[in-house]
Amino acid sequence: MSLFTVAEARAKLAELRPVIDEVIPLRAEAAELAMATAPGGDPSELGGLPELKAKQARLDELVTLIQESGAEIKGFAPLLLDFPAELNGDQVLLCWLEGDDDLAWYHRRDLGFAGRRRLPE
Repeated sequence: MSLFTVAEARAKLAELRPVIDEVIPLRAEAAELAMATAPGGDPSELGGLPELKAKQARLDELVTLIQESGAEIKGFAPLLLDFPAELNGDQVLLCWLEGDDDLAWYHRRDLGFAGRRRLPE
């Protein structure tokens, strides 16, 4: 496993922004179509099963792009990305949560999201 510096993780997050910006609305559309195609579901103006399958396939492609970047997907709704890093000699995960403007948080691997702290300046 390769480790990111804070600067490298922020640069990688910036590269991933177009992917993230596609995932978020696509995830909502897939959820709506999944409900619409379930037994007893209300029809959706987005379409039916073929459209659901196409959106799921595209989501799979986007998730693969994120994973291939070295980021770890820890949550899908909301999207939660961790970037393995070393901070002050400790292995940590730099943590970005959907809605965050920047990569400004980290947590120890063993503490998970509950141990999330602001990155030191």
